[in-house]
Amino acid sequence: MSTPPKLRLGPLPKTESIKLTFACPASLKADLDRYAALHAQTYGGAVDAAALIPYMLEAFMARDRAFRRGSGDHQTFARAGMSTGQQG
Repeated sequence: MSTPPKLRLGPLPKTESIKLTFACPASLKADLDRYAALHAQTYGGAVDAAALIPYMLEAFMARDRAFRRGSGDHQTFARAGMSTGQQG
């Protein structure tokens, strides 16, 4: 049996959320579905692809140096309870 891959996105924390709707290309939705399946296999729990999107965006924005410089610091995420790596 092989070792599961180490995904950049870890187990999902519990957070308060709001509903946001957006459109994406079918190819991106297919990639999100594949990632969700791999995430479920890696961490042992089914997760809807749409549930991954906020955490992927958070990780992207947290690592964007120009964004962090422009917004001052990483406090926006901390105040929202969504700091990278937070477990809930």
